[in-house]
Amino acid sequence: MPVEITWWGHATCTLQDSGLRVLTDPLFTPRLAHLRRRRGAPPPAEAALADVALISHLHADHLHVPSLARLAPGTRVLVPRGAPDQVPGLRRLGHLRLTEVLPGDQVRVGDLVVRVVPARHDGRRLPFGAHRSPALGFVVEGDARTYFAGDTGLFESMAEEVGPVDVALLPVGGWGPYLGEGHLDAGRAARALARLAPRSAVPVHYGTYWPIGMDAVRPHEFHAPGNEFVRLAALRAPEVAVHVLSHGESVRPEAAR
Repeated sequence: MPVEITWWGHATCTLQDSGLRVLTDPLFTPRLAHLRRRRGAPPPAEAALADVALISHLHADHLHVPSLARLAPGTRVLVPRGAPDQVPGLRRLGHLRLTEVLPGDQVRVGDLVVRVVPARHDGRRLPFGAHRSPALGFVVEGDARTYFAGDTGLFESMAEEVGPVDVALLPVGGWGPYLGEGHLDAGRAARALARLAPRSAVPVHYGTYWPIGMDAVRPHEFHAPGNEFVRLAALRAPEVAVHVLSHGESVRPEAAR
């Protein structure tokens, strides 16, 4: 059965594999604090349909409690260990099945196995919060092996710790004019792609949210990362097929093992 990826914007994707729907870092709001959705309509109701949701870290644009509240009763949600203590709103979502995970864990969901892998990112609930919950990536293994990187910087052991993958969902930008430590821009994402060597890749985490009143500040950081990733990936990993998606667009990438 072909694997299908739909990008809803920012880090929110639906992965369909083995007849199941996997949702990544659901963020369905048109506005979050000082950020507004500047491109693409908010995802439709169908985007909240999932068998399992994966939460990469505790930042509010990745763990968004109101968006999680839209998930159907009984939906499995994998969150970093300690998340319910750091984000009390999670404890009010009694209709969801929360599972706390750490790198090295494996969780079976129907015919899928979800491997939890490390990320290099400040995973705290900001602006306050202790370093009690790690930032995570996930590899979903079914008909294909799909890596969702969440937010991460490039790190030396990435390929070894992630393992072989067929499809990579890689962040290539952010929501503001400057990226801090622990992020991939288009160039670092292309270097990560060369290390991971999947068959296909989809750039995510760019071109969706932007701070209010900053439309004229380094706008290329909003618009350009996807196409820049394509250009640099062609130089560093020419054997990888890169699919740049519009918001709400789907692709069935080549993922045969």
